[in-house]
Amino acid sequence: MTADIQPRERAPEKAAPEKAAPEMPVRLKFSGYQRFVIALLAFLQFSIVLDFMIISPLGAIIMPDLDIGPQRFGEIVSAYAFSAGISGFLAAGFADRFDRKRFLLFFYCGFIAGTALCALSPNYPSLLLARIVTGLFGGVIGSIILAIATDLFPLQVRGRVMGVVQTAFAASQVLGIPTGLYLANRWNWHVTFLAIILVTIPVGLIITLCMRPVAGHLALKQNDSPWRHLTGTLLVPKHVMAFATTALLVTGGYMLMPFASVYTVNNLGIPLADLPTVYLVSGAFTIFTGPLVGRASDAFGKFRIFIFGCALSIATVLVYTHLGHVSLPTVIVINVVMFVGIFSRMIPSQALMSAIPEVTKRGSFNAVNASLQQVSGGIASIIAGVIVVQAPGGDLQRFDDLGYIVVATTLLSLGLMYFIQRAVTETSRLKRP
Repeated sequence: MTADIQPRERAPEKAAPEKAAPEMPVRLKFSGYQRFVIALLAFLQFSIVLDFMIISPLGAIIMPDLDIGPQRFGEIVSAYAFSAGISGFLAAGFADRFDRKRFLLFFYCGFIAGTALCALSPNYPSLLLARIVTGLFGGVIGSIILAIATDLFPLQVRGRVMGVVQTAFAASQVLGIPTGLYLANRWNWHVTFLAIILVTIPVGLIITLCMRPVAGHLALKQNDSPWRHLTGTLLVPKHVMAFATTALLVTGGYMLMPFASVYTVNNLGIPLADLPTVYLVSGAFTIFTGPLVGRASDAFGKFRIFIFGCALSIATVLVYTHLGHVSLPTVIVINVVMFVGIFSRMIPSQALMSAIPEVTKRGSFNAVNASLQQVSGGIASIIAGVIVVQAPGGDLQRFDDLGYIVVATTLLSLGLMYFIQRAVTETSRLKRP
């Protein structure tokens, strides 16, 4: 049977307690406005992900241009992460006290300003400062996106929603990174950030003019102070377990991604001019992976798909970090498989963890979760910068050590996700009539 979950046309979306959501195939059709919201959230995620991810492939251009080594470049990457972590933590106490649309617009405007500073940065200190400003605002937006998605869509279809939203990673591969690299190669890396600004400003206008308020959670009684609201989120045991799982999940990306372009060029022997092709072709394949993984998560069980993603990620990382000079098609195939593994962990884990917090703590939970994600990612980037050494010839040494660390954190996250799955299942069982 097909159920229409279309909201009333002019009333703000109302948050409601989660209903029982057993892991079974469910077919729900989306209204026109809901499809618009999903597309808008995906595009928001695209702009945020692109701004962060573009630093990695630009590393092969920025490092010689600013005359910095892997450690300094790791600091630029981690600066965004640490500032995002701090702002997410500070925003957590207030995240459920405002209309989520207005909250989103405030941080999105700050994110655009920070990106403008990146475009104007002439040296290492100014770029470091610009990334801090960008992280202060951009780091909170992802948590707001998740809170909006959780407010507007039931657990049965969140795998599909998260699958579409997370195609932002693949879209940044297909559209953003190749274009950014082309602009950087054609002119300079500053032009890449200017292009991001030209994309984000119209999105801000669309949010202002077309998106409805998301304020149903404000109708529920919330008398606690921001500090009590924050501590009330932090001290819940199942929240702590979810936070730890998220921190472990991002370790791999933050360790490998900042040096991916340098590793591809210097260790794998792929010319710098072919980097856009690597991101374009591999992204074109993986852009279909997100929705498919989302549908599979809803149909076959989110934890089962998460197990598959962990196994695939472990195998691919071990191969990737031990490669020598290989052909361009080999690099593309490995990138495709690696992203399938990433999506197969990211999408079901986000869908499962979205069922953990109660309605009045969704914004706070997501803000803290995003904060810890950024901080742990920043620590991982710094550790990776210390472990990896660039030889005089340009090759990255000890890159395989990062692979072993990623495998260990993946196995730990798998163990924690098992208990999260049990907690979600038990909560759903208790809510059944």
